[in-house]
Amino acid sequence: MIKKDIIKAYALKNAVEHNGKAVVGAVIAGLFNHGLKKENIKNETPGIQKVLTEINSIKLKEQEKEFSKFKSYIGHRFEREGLPELENVDKKKGVVMRFRPAPSGPLHVGHIISNLPSSLYVEKYKGKFYIIIDDTNPEETLKDAYKNIKKDCDWIFGNVYKYLNASDRIEIYYKYAEDLLKKNSAYVCDCNPEKFKELLLNKNPCPCRGLDKKEQLGRWNKMLDKKAYNQGEAVLRFKSDLENPNPAMRDFPLARINEYKHPLQGNKYRVWPLMNLSSSVDDMELKMTHIIRGKDHKDNAKRQEMIFKVFNKKYPWNAFIGRIKFTDLILSKRKIKALIDKGEFSGYDDEKLATISSLRKRGYKRRDFAEFIEKRGISEVDKVISQKDFFKVLDEFKGFK
Repeated sequence: MIKKDIIKAYALKNAVEHNGKAVVGAVIAGLFNHGLKKENIKNETPGIQKVLTEINSIKLKEQEKEFSKFKSYIGHRFEREGLPELENVDKKKGVVMRFRPAPSGPLHVGHIISNLPSSLYVEKYKGKFYIIIDDTNPEETLKDAYKNIKKDCDWIFGNVYKYLNASDRIEIYYKYAEDLLKKNSAYVCDCNPEKFKELLLNKNPCPCRGLDKKEQLGRWNKMLDKKAYNQGEAVLRFKSDLENPNPAMRDFPLARINEYKHPLQGNKYRVWPLMNLSSSVDDMELKMTHIIRGKDHKDNAKRQEMIFKVFNKKYPWNAFIGRIKFTDLILSKRKIKALIDKGEFSGYDDEKLATISSLRKRGYKRRDFAEFIEKRGISEVDKVISQKDFFKVLDEFKGFK
């Protein structure tokens, strides 16, 4: 517990500096110099609020007089600790980092928590921060999401180097897919999905795996040909170690046929890359140096590293962030859209939601979330919290200026 006299000193200091009214966030900021830990903010807040009520009830002249008695408790000026240093940073070139939002609905507070650290590191070290809109799943892609993503990312990040659409890069993905086939590191599988799954679980290869490169490239061209394979009849797979103890790592898919009309590309393409192919290609092409993402992508990171090795490329430095699991907030894009359609929410910026457009409308600033992120750090630990408690902590960080 922080001593009452120390709390009083910072409350009086803040009150004197702000015409007699102290605020909780500024007091908490000072208390970090005296051992307050972020995980103890909730427990300390009632005592701080009690002192603030006492201080704010007296006149400014009396506050100034009292402050002279407690001034010695004040430590050095509070400075934010900031995020930990990144490893393997080229100080001359800076870092290259990215965020890959899917245009399937509104961005929300979860996207801020997972991706604002990347923006902050680019701000710190200089470099490039890419937003790559992951729109290679045609039936899940919403046309209005493109402009909403740009508006949200401009607001919450403020340092985006370039916006790219994955669907504009299909020919690049095709080239890498063909290179993987030529390197005997991928194959086109037309097995029955259930039969393939059974073989995979038993660590046995499917008949397609051993076909020669010429046959594989022929099958790839059949995937591209509208008059050959139909949707669902063939999949491009990465040729990995079938002895891997994790079945998810064995011969995972890279691309599939999807003839659903794309909102930007129409029916120009019928073969669409899956995330592990498109992400790997973009990370190689754009020369990513560091990647931070949710820890639910750990398996994807391992898959993508396999693809990098085929091309003799050094895989970027990776870190993973645990989820903040809200007990009473809806973050599912699909559910939010359904509830808006039913009239339960007025739109994506409804103040009962935790979408970025709602948070912006409610008066939050990028700096408020940056303070929260910097104090939380890069941690893989999941946290369960109610929206009331989360926003209470977030509101307290508004005083860290």
